[in-house]
Amino acid sequence: MSDELERVLRVGPCVQGGLPLDNAPRLDLPPMTAVSSRPSHPDGPLADPDPPIVHQEASEAFPQRGMASREPRPDDDDGHYAHCLATDLWKRYHKGTLEVPVLRGVNIEVRKGEFLAVVGQSGSGKSTLLHLLGTLDAPDRGEIHFAGQRIDNLPPAGRDTLRNRHFGMIFQFYHLLPELTTLENILMPLMITDSAWSFFRQRRQYKATALELLELIGLGHRLRHKPRELSGGEMQRAAIARALVAKPELLLADEPTGNLDHETGRQIIDILRTLNRQQKLTIVMVTHDQAIAAEADRTVRLVDGRIKG
Repeated sequence: MSDELERVLRVGPCVQGGLPLDNAPRLDLPPMTAVSSRPSHPDGPLADPDPPIVHQEASEAFPQRGMASREPRPDDDDGHYAHCLATDLWKRYHKGTLEVPVLRGVNIEVRKGEFLAVVGQSGSGKSTLLHLLGTLDAPDRGEIHFAGQRIDNLPPAGRDTLRNRHFGMIFQFYHLLPELTTLENILMPLMITDSAWSFFRQRRQYKATALELLELIGLGHRLRHKPRELSGGEMQRAAIARALVAKPELLLADEPTGNLDHETGRQIIDILRTLNRQQKLTIVMVTHDQAIAAEADRTVRLVDGRIKG
């Protein structure tokens, strides 16, 4: 794991949306607690809906800077290790008094540099799984590790920094800001992550990176256009460039071709495949389209919240 990743994941005072402040005074926080593991049940996600909470000191529950760490594997040096690892993930939602189980003990391993497709019908838990991997939500039970560090139990500032610096995310809906140009939309993550002064100092470098991405995805001629002036495929290309501008290690794509026609969808997948091969970018993509999934290195299937096959 890189020194930068270890530094940004530690629990410490942060500027919101930015990196921890190395010289800031430490905060006097109460000891962290961990929730004890709960036994699984064959017909539901939890055997005991109200299990006792076991209180532990932070150093005991999270031995390495507030996080659990795995032991290095023998093949770590050649790049073929679990870049992202999820173990026994359970997730349920509530609609009034109704409990809806979504994930039921999911285990998934994504190797570094792999393009993995997760397929399944609507309601199978694909998007929920992706949101858990991206720390947009937390599992009811189970653990998620990234680059050897546990991430599902990070505090909000740690999750924000992880997503800003190390994860890129693409969704079915593009979420471009309508008042900004294509170039400004792509630069937005860097504007949010950096302080105003830091962004100003590096603005030429950032703009060069954004322009390079625009050329790579075929939007070099559209940098000054607003979203309303772009087609659906062009907006998704812009969303891909925005997700990549901070040079993430892991790209999470949730139905990236869902709102596009067949030909445009194939072009988007070709872009993702090129990024995976040329930049060794690790990609996890969820889709219901078997033809799209076939472009990935490997496919896993979710059925009723469980991995099949």
